[in-house]
Amino acid sequence: MVRTGLQILLSEQRSLVAGRRVGLVSHAAAVLPDLTGILPAVRTAGVDVQALFGPEHGFAGAAADGAAVGHGHDERTGLPVYSLYGETKEPTADMLAGLDLLLVDFQDVGVRFYTYLSTLYYVLRGAGRANLPVMVLDRPNPITGRVVAGPLVDPGLESFVGILPIPLRHGLTLGELAGYMNTEYSLKAPLSVVAMTGWQRADWFDQTGLLWVPPSPAMPHLSTAAVYPGMCFIEGTNLSEGRGTALPFEVVGAPWLDGDALAAHLNQLGLPGVRFRAHTFTPTASKHANQVCQGVQVHVFDREALQPITLGLHVLAACMQAAPGQFAFLPSSWEGRPPHMDLLAGSAAVRAHLLAGQPVEELEATWAAGCAHFRRACQPHLLYA
Repeated sequence: MVRTGLQILLSEQRSLVAGRRVGLVSHAAAVLPDLTGILPAVRTAGVDVQALFGPEHGFAGAAADGAAVGHGHDERTGLPVYSLYGETKEPTADMLAGLDLLLVDFQDVGVRFYTYLSTLYYVLRGAGRANLPVMVLDRPNPITGRVVAGPLVDPGLESFVGILPIPLRHGLTLGELAGYMNTEYSLKAPLSVVAMTGWQRADWFDQTGLLWVPPSPAMPHLSTAAVYPGMCFIEGTNLSEGRGTALPFEVVGAPWLDGDALAAHLNQLGLPGVRFRAHTFTPTASKHANQVCQGVQVHVFDREALQPITLGLHVLAACMQAAPGQFAFLPSSWEGRPPHMDLLAGSAAVRAHLLAGQPVEELEATWAAGCAHFRRACQPHLLYA
């Protein structure tokens, strides 16, 4: 049974927050094993919470992906809620005034473009400028901490889905990432991490004894997180990635695709750990809303063998081949800068490689050196075996 940083703090280290005016940076997925949310849990324990800060999707975890969230007040407690996913991404001096500590607790999914690590970066930077202590309450990387894979972020392509040049699948917990970012990028926050007990790097989330609470509206299941490192690339195209369905990132399609032909082609590739089934769906939101889409559902039968980044790139290549006249990469992103695919990948080379019809496997070789360097740089910051 894994015990999270929140559990450890409240049961064994409550003195660390005693008498301190606390700003709570968190969201709805930060819960105790009995599903008590972090705000009532810490207030019941006597923690003096003075302000709340929310990441993408808001403190309540209900806002849509990419939707700017405004400031407000918590209905139950009256506490101010400052949004770190809107006009302000780094906490300002006014927001931090009167606080003695920022307490950070997010359930991450282990992927660079999942934006909670970017919020953590800005929290550390803002706290460093204010010389305000930050305490990160650690939680599991749900897709294990064994694998480091995928492209890094090239200079000039930094964004909120690629804040730093780290691999797409980083293999760290947010507590470990906090130590890495704070040290390697001189953010200078007075940082402490309350580590978990019982978690090992080979553990998937369903092996921890903890209950899955969706960390964002489109991350309903662990199975979603397993394919997300590659299937999120669909966001950068005119294909539906399943938003507005019960299976976001586990289905892909468009009104102009042939699902049977696409499934047959992908299954012939023999990708490890996965099979594809022709699937018809009608998204209620996002791309192709209220239109019948043909495509495939991804069925993972061996998650240890699964290579989700390679999977996602093969799905893109297959859709491009199946409908060259209709498929397109989106020309911009939520940030209004280069194509969203380039920001997700952290590199324009991935999109160019696919457009040229070159083999997906050739891309993987270009990431090896960067991943190896990142592994070495992270070694001093690892908290778990």
